[in-house]
Amino acid sequence: MKTMFRPLRQGLLLALALGFVAPVLAQDQARQIDQQDLYRYWIQINPKVQMDAPNSGLNLDKPGCAAVTYTVGSDGVPMDVQVAKLVPKSDLGPAARSAVANFRYGPSLSNRIGQPVATYYTVVFNAPADPAQRQQLMDACKLPGYAP
Repeated sequence: MKTMFRPLRQGLLLALALGFVAPVLAQDQARQIDQQDLYRYWIQINPKVQMDAPNSGLNLDKPGCAAVTYTVGSDGVPMDVQVAKLVPKSDLGPAARSAVANFRYGPSLSNRIGQPVATYYTVVFNAPADPAQRQQLMDACKLPGYAP
């Protein structure tokens, strides 16, 4: 009688294992999208976030930007947060990373299942008031490979 239930038990164990592994694999293969299209998948629910800013360091008072890559996980929390580009070289990278790590999201109406997506956010520091100069600064931190 025991041998009769062995294939059934093995099948159930395999199904359970796949049930736990599939969401992890899905997050590793998150679709890369441009920040401007993130609203189609996720809505940021905390527009104001805390940031760990340094007291002293290199180029803290200069206009600059940081492109921070991350994946919005199925729970709406950023994961794998990394500074991919920093212009000009400065000590503001950790501050940009901490700001993005504190973002929180809720799924959009078209993403009710909470599909993870990879994107990036451009953090601007000491931005000029002129919109054209501000845009030029942000353009320096654009990253290729994120579909609009």
